[in-house]
Amino acid sequence: MIEIETVAAMRAWSRAARRVGERIAFVPTMGFLHEGHLRLVDRGRRDADRVVLSVFVNPTQFGPIEDFSRYPRDAARDRALAETRGVDAVFMPSTEEMYPRTGVVRVVPGRLADHLCGPFRPGHFEGVLTVVAKLLHAVEPDVAIFGRKDAQQAVMIQRMVADLDFPVIIDVAPIVREADGLALSSRNVYLSDADRTAALALSQALTAAHERFTSGVTDAAEVLQAARAVLSAEPAVRLEYLEAVDPTELQPVDVVDAATLVAVAAYVGRTRLIDNTIVGRGLAADERLDG
Repeated sequence: MIEIETVAAMRAWSRAARRVGERIAFVPTMGFLHEGHLRLVDRGRRDADRVVLSVFVNPTQFGPIEDFSRYPRDAARDRALAETRGVDAVFMPSTEEMYPRTGVVRVVPGRLADHLCGPFRPGHFEGVLTVVAKLLHAVEPDVAIFGRKDAQQAVMIQRMVADLDFPVIIDVAPIVREADGLALSSRNVYLSDADRTAALALSQALTAAHERFTSGVTDAAEVLQAARAVLSAEPAVRLEYLEAVDPTELQPVDVVDAATLVAVAAYVGRTRLIDNTIVGRGLAADERLDG
């Protein structure tokens, strides 16, 4: 595994690989890798000859009161984990390398940010889409792999690539969960033992929504009420939003069908967590660490 720190070097490495007919998979991350990230690497290795993983904590997607300064970082650990999983190149640019000048042009998500995380994190998705565009231009992969835990982000990236004619396939992989259902996240490290137990309410609420739908209920308000009852029963959970939206347009729906996305964001202690499910499939569609 080689470590690359500049855009020019990354692009040169990628172009050299593609000149000899090698297919490149790309896994963008903000580091502090966990098994969810590593399963994206595994997925890339099955689909390509070379795998690139980036580690970059992007400052432009954090708001002024968010956790950029305390976001978990451990570059040495990330390098070791990436190498054990067969990553060919790890791209670890500095902030100065990614943003050598004050940016003027940014990628704007439009109505895709009107719901879910968008209203609570103004400017966040502009930062996400802009940095993903820059990373895709640096790596020039054939396929880029994202996890579905960040479902709103994944939809936006798919739409950006389609609307702006990026020559890359976006592959969205299943959520990876602990055996008890908690979605893997780098931010889980912030949770105390009590917080971690309380955080299970998010996945349990999504299961309640799935069960209400599979019982024959299609009214969105009633499906969401089943989930809301689970969250309300856990006093340590402070709900930010719970919505049922169209899976491609991300707009709220009144009637739920099997493809509807039910998404939740909540604070547990000081930690903001997100989770989601495709209501017709439920958590059974996700991967488990014990499976």
